[in-house]
Amino acid sequence: MEFSNINLLKPAGDQGQATEKLVAGIRAKKRFQTLLGVTGSGKTLTMAHTIAEVGRPALIISHNKTLAAQLYQEFKEFFPENAVHYFVSYYDYYQPEAYLPVTDTYIEKDAKINEFIDRLRHSATQSALTRRDFIIVASVSCIYGIGDPEEYAKMSLDLKTGTNYKRKELLERLADLQYERNEIERRAGTFSVKGEILEISSPDGELITRIEFFGDKIEKISLLSPTFGVKSQKTPSVSRHKIFPAKHFVTPKEKILRAVKNIEAELKDRLQKLKKEGKLLEAERLEQRTRFDLEMLKTTGYANGIENYSRHLSFRKPGSPPYTLIDYLPKDTLFFIDESHMSVPQIRGMYAGDQSRKQTLVDYGFRLPSALDNRPLKFEEFEKKIGQAIFVSATPGPYELERSREAELPLGSSASKSGIIEQLIRPTGLLDPTIEIRPAEEQIKNAEEEILKAVRAKERVLLLTLTKRMAEEISDYLKEKGIHAEYLHSEIKTLARTDILKRLREGEYDVLVGINLLREGLDLPEVALILILDADKEGFLRNKTSLIQTVGRAARHINGRAILYGDVITESMKFTIDETKRRRAYQEKFNREHGITPRQIKKEIRPSIFEEIKKPTDISKEIEKLSKKDRLSAKKDLEKMMLEAASSLEFEKAAKYRDILKTLA
Repeated sequence: MEFSNINLLKPAGDQGQATEKLVAGIRAKKRFQTLLGVTGSGKTLTMAHTIAEVGRPALIISHNKTLAAQLYQEFKEFFPENAVHYFVSYYDYYQPEAYLPVTDTYIEKDAKINEFIDRLRHSATQSALTRRDFIIVASVSCIYGIGDPEEYAKMSLDLKTGTNYKRKELLERLADLQYERNEIERRAGTFSVKGEILEISSPDGELITRIEFFGDKIEKISLLSPTFGVKSQKTPSVSRHKIFPAKHFVTPKEKILRAVKNIEAELKDRLQKLKKEGKLLEAERLEQRTRFDLEMLKTTGYANGIENYSRHLSFRKPGSPPYTLIDYLPKDTLFFIDESHMSVPQIRGMYAGDQSRKQTLVDYGFRLPSALDNRPLKFEEFEKKIGQAIFVSATPGPYELERSREAELPLGSSASKSGIIEQLIRPTGLLDPTIEIRPAEEQIKNAEEEILKAVRAKERVLLLTLTKRMAEEISDYLKEKGIHAEYLHSEIKTLARTDILKRLREGEYDVLVGINLLREGLDLPEVALILILDADKEGFLRNKTSLIQTVGRAARHINGRAILYGDVITESMKFTIDETKRRRAYQEKFNREHGITPRQIKKEIRPSIFEEIKKPTDISKEIEKLSKKDRLSAKKDLEKMMLEAASSLEFEKAAKYRDILKTLA
């Protein structure tokens, strides 16, 4: 298998030696390695070169959607000819089902699914099952259950031209695969029937499969563009095509009926136990809810909250791990845990929090005990499931360092003996930021003065506080002083966060005020100044990992500097200062020996992947290829899209559609 490296930049700084050591470790079958790379040293490019050199599929795990989106975009640029996918939680909003016994409050599950992200998830699993040259960038949602991959593959529909297939049976199969019939709108996971033509919109939204019948015989299979139903340029017609299920949780009817019997048996045992304990209300509640779900399963093959019955539907033993994205991947997949000092603890903590909430639901009759097996992986299970893994961080935690030092290497191996590979040199020759300590007294006033200096120099600033309220108040204070500031914390939605960061880079904002969301992986080369308020308040937000990561946000600017406000120098502050001095000394020596003059990083401001789906494609090029009949169809589609955009108050988008419509006159 080959990954096309035509778009990969050549290694610079010490990326080359890091790549060589990582590849040697992989070939020496070393289970764990750590890439300790300073901020701005190009760890992403090193990962890309490692994947290209080894030629194996890869899963890159990031601890939040924003960083995952950034990595996804970069890998799409590195490998345009290969399959690069984005797999994160598909909820724009998610309120899990919960019960609060103290106030007798039941909170029903409430969620808003982002259909675009759902399509990307399907695209990822389909590539994992059908090809080898793929890279999936995922959040920790990849350790949550998504259904049995074997059943998912078995349930897929393999269609061939020339074969007999009764249309009614085919439509029933599509319904079993959770496709919905929709004759009006072409949406992902739907199908429509017109005469002897059946059109199926793929779950990833990338293709429409048009099947033309002659009686009960499949006469022709065409792959169409979802935009106007234009024939695909690469494969306009095929002799064979696979239709994957519209949802990851799919089970054949006969297995659903067997699962229903097992659920009924569990329900019976659970009701007896609750009644024996005198919990009559809980027993009545459980029976009503479960009976309703069972009727839905028997009738439609699906039910809201079907994931709570996943253990029965996949016939797993109690307590066994769920099937996750990892189970869809080939055994030799490479795993990269990005910003591992954050991602590893996040993966480790998922199980306990999930179980605490679900146990309460089980105890009070809202769910069967088998719902406890609808869960994320335990950390030990995750460790067993993954193959060779590379932890990537500027500040790896004790777990990563310990695991990377464990494995022994064969004699003569060129891999790093410790398994910890340092990457301290930036391709641009930039040094780590300088650090200055200032007293906490009047820190706001001093910070304001430093911000004004930076604004005059057209530099961006990140200001770190300890609380959300303080972030908002300081942001408002700076705005009153005429400074373009904005705050960023966990209550800001994911899509809004991406937009705020983009506006900072573009210069619409001069200052971002935040707590701890501005640390890992954010590529902001315009940021020259980091201001850390109350740096001497030792704790999670001011420990050595947090301080090094935060200071590192200014490492992509030639004038990068950080000011830490505190009245005492804590152990974490001392470690950060000493480690930064060590790195600067190493970098200065390297630059002298190689005649490198540090230069400012210039990086294109790319549109967010979320913006890409909001703007219309370059439709005028498509229009030139259309027949007169197809132009009429395109006109209707565009009119509908224009009206939808206008009704959503997206007037700029509506105007673009209007302008394109004029070319169809």
